[in-house]
Amino acid sequence: MTGLRIDQPVGDAMLKDWQYVHNAIIPAHTLSLDDVRGRVLHNHLEVAYLDDVPVGCTTVRPPADDTFTATVIARVLPEHRRRGFGTELYERSLKRARTLGAQVIETVVLASGTDGLRFALNHGFVETERYLLPGDTVHWITLRLEGNDASPWTKHHES
Repeated sequence: MTGLRIDQPVGDAMLKDWQYVHNAIIPAHTLSLDDVRGRVLHNHLEVAYLDDVPVGCTTVRPPADDTFTATVIARVLPEHRRRGFGTELYERSLKRARTLGAQVIETVVLASGTDGLRFALNHGFVETERYLLPGDTVHWITLRLEGNDASPWTKHHES
């Protein structure tokens, strides 16, 4: 255990903590508090705290009925990386996606987020698509977890 406290955001103070982490890591796509309020209605959001200081956040986009694909995103502020927080957040989010019926797991990383891309690749994800949103200059990368029919931890923990 890493000593993290991980909570679903309840109330504006916690939503602002989620927003702070998101916007710090994705400055090209800052979200307003109203944007975050909208996201919490459709996605499973969590905020990670260390000694009451926000250090990370997660988003689980539930699977669509026709694809059974969920999107799992774990973010950790740069000053708190390489301490196991990302893995703890990712594992928790992956478990949530599976309980929501996901059979396929994807994630999305901004191409300039080299730590996030490295993390995804090291956890068994493979790139499936690169795209630009209107007005963007930095690509988004969609990655899919390999071996969705088995536990992703078997492959990586046995090696």
